[in-house]
Amino acid sequence: MSIKTEQHDRRAHRVRKKISGTPERPRLSVFRSSQHIYAQVIDDESGKTLAAASTLAKDVRDGLAEANKTDAAKKVGQAIAKACLAKGLKKVVFDRGGYMYHGRVSALADAAREAGLEF
Repeated sequence: MSIKTEQHDRRAHRVRKKISGTPERPRLSVFRSSQHIYAQVIDDESGKTLAAASTLAKDVRDGLAEANKTDAAKKVGQAIAKACLAKGLKKVVFDRGGYMYHGRVSALADAAREAGLEF
């Protein structure tokens, strides 16, 4: 395991010690790879994923040909908010997953807030 991976895992663990998803307020978890970004809403008490969106999903992938990664993250934020609101979830807890809160992670969070999620 590289030093960068260990540092990322340590940051992610530090965040997860303080954050947990409940049925009333599930956890919005973000995973960022070099090319894609993924978001899922998780109820940690039951261990179930309630909603998910990523740049690989068909509804998000359409129209991303010329978009940069930040614009793609905004689309994922809008998609996850739409999926949550369709299931009656309005309030979530944001889990940045050990990533710094800027760039793509911040763009996803801002787009989800603008689309109606509260966190």
